[in-house]
Amino acid sequence: MNWCLSIHQIGPEEKPSVGGKGYALATLADAGFNIPDTLCIVTHAYSEFIQQAGLKERILLELNRKDFKDMRWEEIWDASLRIRNMFIRTPLPDALDTSLRERLDQKFGGRPVVVRSSAPEEDDAATSFAGLHESYVNISGMDAIIDAVRKVWASLWSDKALIYRQELGLSPETSTMGVVVQEIVVGDRSGIAFSMNPAAEYQGVVEAVYGLNEGLVDGRIEPDRWMFDRTSKKLTGKTPAQRDEYVVPGRQGVEVCRLPAEKTGQPPLSDKEASSVFDTVLRLEALFAAPQDMEWTIRNQEIFLLQCRPITTLSESHPEDQRKWYLSLHRSFESLKDLRQRIEHRFIPEMIAEADRLSKEKLSDLSTEALISAIRDRVDVNNRWTQVYWEEFIPFAHGVRLFGQVYNDAMRPENPYEFMDLLGSTAMASVERNRLLADMADMIRTDTMLRQQLASLEYDQLDKSFEDKMERFVEKFGDLSCPVTGGTQCNIGSDAMIKVLLEMADHPMSERQGSVGRDIEKLRSEFLHRFDGEERDQMADLLDLARASHRLRDDDNIHLGRIEAQMLGAVTEARQRLLEDRNLSLDSEDPEEVIKALSDKNYQPVAKTILQTREKVSAPDTLQARQLTGQPAGPGISKGPARVIQETSDLSEFKSGEVLVCDAVDPNMTFVVPLATGVVERRGGMLIHGAIIAREYGLPCVTGVADATVLIKTGDLLTIDGYLGIVTLGQTGPMEIS
Repeated sequence: MNWCLSIHQIGPEEKPSVGGKGYALATLADAGFNIPDTLCIVTHAYSEFIQQAGLKERILLELNRKDFKDMRWEEIWDASLRIRNMFIRTPLPDALDTSLRERLDQKFGGRPVVVRSSAPEEDDAATSFAGLHESYVNISGMDAIIDAVRKVWASLWSDKALIYRQELGLSPETSTMGVVVQEIVVGDRSGIAFSMNPAAEYQGVVEAVYGLNEGLVDGRIEPDRWMFDRTSKKLTGKTPAQRDEYVVPGRQGVEVCRLPAEKTGQPPLSDKEASSVFDTVLRLEALFAAPQDMEWTIRNQEIFLLQCRPITTLSESHPEDQRKWYLSLHRSFESLKDLRQRIEHRFIPEMIAEADRLSKEKLSDLSTEALISAIRDRVDVNNRWTQVYWEEFIPFAHGVRLFGQVYNDAMRPENPYEFMDLLGSTAMASVERNRLLADMADMIRTDTMLRQQLASLEYDQLDKSFEDKMERFVEKFGDLSCPVTGGTQCNIGSDAMIKVLLEMADHPMSERQGSVGRDIEKLRSEFLHRFDGEERDQMADLLDLARASHRLRDDDNIHLGRIEAQMLGAVTEARQRLLEDRNLSLDSEDPEEVIKALSDKNYQPVAKTILQTREKVSAPDTLQARQLTGQPAGPGISKGPARVIQETSDLSEFKSGEVLVCDAVDPNMTFVVPLATGVVERRGGMLIHGAIIAREYGLPCVTGVADATVLIKTGDLLTIDGYLGIVTLGQTGPMEIS
């Protein structure tokens, strides 16, 4: 079997075999355009690999754990991560490996190359979505090139590709991936040209940077930009860049360097050169009979066309289509470092100060008009910080994913989540809260009188040191009966909090807490010693960033919850006034309805219909599942009775040794996790709060279990397999708890 085709062997009939990018390059070469030396690995090589390695069935399993329309962005990340780990750990069949190495060596010898994806649907006019699959630049050595080929194949199932699976027609049974291998052309200037601006069809655009293209493509380097009229081809405008960095080849891959001072004051292209690049991309539009997006580089005044594709149609998506937002979550290491600075040194201090400011306002002293103003102020504050959460905090979670991919590439672990062991124990706010609870539980355990007072609900004569601890706890985190974490409007000494403390007193932390079972410092050392010199320092920085990203993934809701609690506190004060002053009972916590009731003495709440009434959802008595499948999110196996959490008050009934089953673990719920023997959650992903806190306590965890709170009832005996992502209901045979 001929697994590789040279560029001059490719005609229209070979397009399905080499993919869109490979066929476009062959078309450019036939038309006389200058392209790098290129070899195409055909799609049949991908098919041979997954067939011989048995990967097709494993991909099917990963993609069928849950209905795709019900998967959140964290779950898509996870599925892609597990598939990628399969590919990088699986060697090529001997015959395929030998053949590829021979052809690649014949073509390139020891020259460094670029390895690019070329899926059959990738650059088709109807399905042109740039950047969904991977490319690897400046790869040297045959082992590294073969490794890059496997990673390109794996990127057929990248998280970015999976969200466009319908448009791309992704199917484990039929989808394939070609690979383009090119000699790297180290240009002194590079860029992208659009024969038609997707945002303004009358206009064409040329973008250019010094050095290689990679910094422009991933957003690290700002380009100079020239705008042209498509009809007259005249230059209509220019936008200069802040030129301070450029991308150059590293030992393996690329690196960002300071731009030499003599180049910072002048654009990479003259207007005449930019016009020439625009003329070239217009010729490509005529050649392919469709507007084109072209990547190019100039070496010694000679232009090379690196790739081209039809102009993407992503901008035409429906307003409610959130996939463009999902793609925006992907950030480079440099942009994540900038984001961390904003979050840690600006946003979080401002959120803490805002919550403190609101908490000091004595709502009971306010007039009705002032209370209305306070509610509106708190709604505005909550909305503003919720927007910051989505625009700044959520994208920072990509720091964990970026580290995970780098770690798995370096270590090739059997468990694709092994890297998470390095991210725990990073002073998360919810863990700090649980330690404070454990301290109070220790006091109860050693003080018989205190225990009797609390058990009898006698709070008047409590030990002063215990009462002080309670007050400090509520001031910082709020009462555990609050609907969200934080909120000083909750009453100290609530029965819910006392119930939990008494249960914790009966079951000391040392008896409950698990362990990840790894020497973390040794694991860190093994990872960092896979790299040398400056690269090792960069990996240490990446690990530090990932730990901050992981910590914030749990803490962000703590801070946002405190602000939300202040808003709800004002609403609660208003509802209480309405009940006492006008005997008006409002079921709604909607601030707008509460404001209407305060403003209008004749206001009467609209009676709710049966469909509007919120009720607990439970499965019919006749419906009994045997085995439920989700995402493996915390390693280990455990057994225990279920405690299904339908509303906040259910948490106070939690008993040691039960399995926490819920729709979504919010940080305000994590105080019961030290009591739990496992966690099951409907919402999925390795970065959700339930998974994070379960790993922190060494508990088996399965997330992404569809209808978990419907199919499981409180008291059901569950066996949790956190390795495979399986929850079994009912009695099982003997097993080892880990």
